[in-house]
Amino acid sequence: MNLSKMRVARLLLVTAMVACTALNTAALAAQTLRVMTFNVRTGVANDGPNDWNHRRDLMVHTIGEQRPDVLGTQELNKFQGDYIVSKLPQYVWFGIGRQGDDGDEHMGVFYRTDRLRVIESGNYWLSDTPDKPGSMTWGNDLPRMVTWAIFETKADGRRFYYCNTHFPHRDQDEPARTRSAKELLARLDALPPQLPIVLTGDFNSSPDQPDHAILTSLLDDAWLKADRRSGPEKTFHDFTGIPDQRIDWILYRGFRALTVQTITSQQGGHYPSDHFPVVAELAWPAPPKRLK
Repeated sequence: MNLSKMRVARLLLVTAMVACTALNTAALAAQTLRVMTFNVRTGVANDGPNDWNHRRDLMVHTIGEQRPDVLGTQELNKFQGDYIVSKLPQYVWFGIGRQGDDGDEHMGVFYRTDRLRVIESGNYWLSDTPDKPGSMTWGNDLPRMVTWAIFETKADGRRFYYCNTHFPHRDQDEPARTRSAKELLARLDALPPQLPIVLTGDFNSSPDQPDHAILTSLLDDAWLKADRRSGPEKTFHDFTGIPDQRIDWILYRGFRALTVQTITSQQGGHYPSDHFPVVAELAWPAPPKRLK
């Protein structure tokens, strides 16, 4: 074989190897679901050097770098969600504000349109009147809610139920967190047992509290169950980079947690939010089944 033919053969071999790697990567991605939870810190707070306009591009970079298939946010204002998808057009987002319109914080859900489609979605409030927008009971001083969806993968039609929430934040609201967890659990427990579930949120509570025990009576905690985990365990750091509470969780049923990571991205000592986001790689159950 002359030199020219050898070079062509090597080029063909490299091309084949690259193509094979790309196919393997795509196949692996189809077998897993990449989930992210992120309290983005409201964009209307007077945070000085940490104002939204100073950190929004770092927020976009952090999400884009992690490439979640589905992302649950908390404290999201509409203009924040719209800015993120304007810079990351592979995503769309949906949700409603806590008062039932777009004028307040959202539990905004983002998803990759090349990977997932929404079959059904909705919202309910964590109160005695869950279908009433803006409703508050149980000692809450702010409306608390859940945004949910049934997603289907475009590649093979697998479905899962996804929900995203933000529990009460004040210490005196601890009974409200317990009531919130019980309401959420009742709704999840009523779903078909074969339907996988993913729950993300800022639960404003450490895992040694009753609301964690209530929810993990049905769901698993990715941080505790993943084969591999990295980054700090705690997530709230108040823009200091030094977290002191693990209040941002990814819970699931019907998957296997392969990895979980707390993301500490920063630029020059500035952070995209006062919370670190958490990302989990979840393996689908086998064999896949399409739910009717």
